[in-house]
Amino acid sequence: MAKDLTNSGVERQNILNNHYALSKAEEHLGLGGIEFKGEYVFTKQQVMELFAISDATVERYISAHSEELRSNGYTLLKGKNLKEFKGIYDVTLTNEGSKVSLLGVFNFRAVLNLAMLLTESERAKAIRSRLLDIVLDVLAERVGGKTTYINQRDEHYLLAAYQEEGYRKQFTDALDNFVEGNQYKYGRFTNLIYQSIFRENAAEYRQILNLKEHNGTRETMYSEVLTLIASYESGIAHELERESQSLGRKLTQKETAALFKSFEAHPLFKPLILNARTKMASRDLCFRDALHQRLEAYIQSVPQGDFERFLGETSKSLEERLSDPETLAVFKRLKDR
Repeated sequence: MAKDLTNSGVERQNILNNHYALSKAEEHLGLGGIEFKGEYVFTKQQVMELFAISDATVERYISAHSEELRSNGYTLLKGKNLKEFKGIYDVTLTNEGSKVSLLGVFNFRAVLNLAMLLTESERAKAIRSRLLDIVLDVLAERVGGKTTYINQRDEHYLLAAYQEEGYRKQFTDALDNFVEGNQYKYGRFTNLIYQSIFRENAAEYRQILNLKEHNGTRETMYSEVLTLIASYESGIAHELERESQSLGRKLTQKETAALFKSFEAHPLFKPLILNARTKMASRDLCFRDALHQRLEAYIQSVPQGDFERFLGETSKSLEERLSDPETLAVFKRLKDR
């Protein structure tokens, strides 16, 4: 989907939190700057020249987006830091005057932040376009061009998937033993779990992620979502058995649906559901360009740690993990319990 960085704080922050994309952008954009304390910084005058904008325009954006720009590297130099900066750069060239006691500077990240905000600058527009290309290039390079199974690059995925499979068996056995009905009950009550956690049934979820027939639904889910599904399956299996034994018979499907409603209302699940919805909606928009409209209110920028988790050195494809002797040893121990 088309991304308008000037209007979306989430999309801007997703780029600024992606240090792999920022590293490549710094390498390819060649914006210049002054080296200071291990990074390149830009004075207001340099920013004005870079984007061909006025002093008043820079000040207007700093005022309107102060919190965002400061959190991404815009800072005011004063005291010792300003003195050191004056030692390597003549501030009189910035139209600030030699007696200035405060000097605002942008690091590279903050300059990109400003470029994603500016609507008056053609140069900023060109940088935004290039940034989006760089983000796609980095994603393709680090995950092999496909994001359908980016969730599996998380080191926690395999264990979560393995454990969920066991709880899935408990759940389907409970449906067999304690609930009336034919084979369609498995799909119906599985969808009730999905709808409770992320407000979509299996078909809707697959459509949003554009999954093909051979793509397994749960194989695309994040470890936190799988763990919560497993908790539901284990807990509901227990409740079905207890209720069936109390009544001395199998439950009707209507009774089972009512039990699901009661179960999902337990306060225990509220923070877990909030976490699962936020992670699914935010990560899918960032990494898969997939929008869960029913979870739109839960979308946040993806934290820096998630880029390391799914794109970094600790992330691996499922094939790589399954060929790792240490991973196989862990699963053997779990199986032998």
